[in-house]
Amino acid sequence: MTATASKSLDWDAVVSELDGVEVIRDANQIAKLSQDYFTFSPILQEQLSDKRGDLVVRPVTEDQVLKVAQVCVKHRIPLTTRGAGTGNYGQCVPLQGGIILDLSKMQQIKWIKPGLTCVEPGVKLVALDKQAKESGWEVRMAPSTYRTATVGGFIGGGSGGIGSVMYGQLRDRGNLHAVRVVTMENTPRVIELRGDEVQQVNHAYGTNGIITELEIPLGPAYPWCEFIVTFSDFMTAARFGQALSDSDGIIKKLVSIHAWPIPGYFTALRSHIPDGSHCALLMVSESCKEPFSELVKACGGTITYERAAQDLGKGTMLMEYTWNHTTLHARSVDLSITYLQTLFPADPDLKLVEHMHDHFGDEVLMHLEFLRTGGSAIPAALQLVRYSTPERLNEIIKYHEENGAFIANPHTYILEDGGRKSVDVAQLEFKKKVDPYGLLNPGKMKAWDERK
Repeated sequence: MTATASKSLDWDAVVSELDGVEVIRDANQIAKLSQDYFTFSPILQEQLSDKRGDLVVRPVTEDQVLKVAQVCVKHRIPLTTRGAGTGNYGQCVPLQGGIILDLSKMQQIKWIKPGLTCVEPGVKLVALDKQAKESGWEVRMAPSTYRTATVGGFIGGGSGGIGSVMYGQLRDRGNLHAVRVVTMENTPRVIELRGDEVQQVNHAYGTNGIITELEIPLGPAYPWCEFIVTFSDFMTAARFGQALSDSDGIIKKLVSIHAWPIPGYFTALRSHIPDGSHCALLMVSESCKEPFSELVKACGGTITYERAAQDLGKGTMLMEYTWNHTTLHARSVDLSITYLQTLFPADPDLKLVEHMHDHFGDEVLMHLEFLRTGGSAIPAALQLVRYSTPERLNEIIKYHEENGAFIANPHTYILEDGGRKSVDVAQLEFKKKVDPYGLLNPGKMKAWDERK
């Protein structure tokens, strides 16, 4: 079914079949719930800004999800799932109209055990973190939208974040233990995936199943201190970030490096960052404060801000200036700024980082987020780009790729064209089984559209 065809449906009759499920028909609310933060990309803004669903449903139980799925299959209605809508690539934007399945009211935390929790998809990461800490545990990793993002949305559309410097990325084995998924077969059913099977729906934009429950691991809750460390030279700051990330004895949750003039966009932090300074925004365990301070001294940095663990959570947190919140703050000053997502190869000397920093200068501002992958700490970058034309943006991406940097293109809503770069056969085969009519988030999985 296309968006045009969906308009010819008797939506009053469809709503009557959804009796007992909250339905939203207000045009303004539907428009709002049809979007995410794709506006960070001028390419996506042009492609997605006019896309809308026909109505929104908000189930509160798995049985209600099954009812919605059955109605959609019966009438061949496209169905697009969403959490809090904090993604950046149009993951939850309905390309062909239909029903938007807002899972944000499925907020039950089923249980918390040592190192593991079971939750519904609409549970906010901040709420889970707060409850887990009561028993000495915490969420392993979270996006910079930690206060609003949901667990289901993060798994379906995210890749990593604050905590990835310790625990890697969501796709790494052990970072998602199990999911319950509602199918879109003629008679929808619930399937439980465990172990490596979870990769069939992990970071799949909701194209091949509706997640109704997740088991995710927790980490030990540490007393996190926040620090700002400044440097007069960017590469000194970058190498400090590498050194801290490589320091296995120092427990950290965030290592975020920003080349000037990026810190100039951080209005609330400006009193702690001198003009022209490059900075590191950090979260380090309070127990590691002394060795951390020695490392800062050895690397030529200056600690200009410190917040004790007991004060964390009061007011704005440093994590809300990192990852893609960096882009958000920059765009609040200059809407012409967009961004890249780059993985640099493991290299203790950071030669490619230095080359890109020097080569592009003020056109591509360097912003590094350190994470673990394959047993090593490497710099991922969410560089700020002063956008001019689509052609120039593609030239910048091509130059990075030709020189050995991996670009997860944030300017496409197609699953395989973003971070994957190839067809995930397991995800495609799973979709064939559980969504035979291709109703789930249509238009996002290229492998499905090209399968013939």
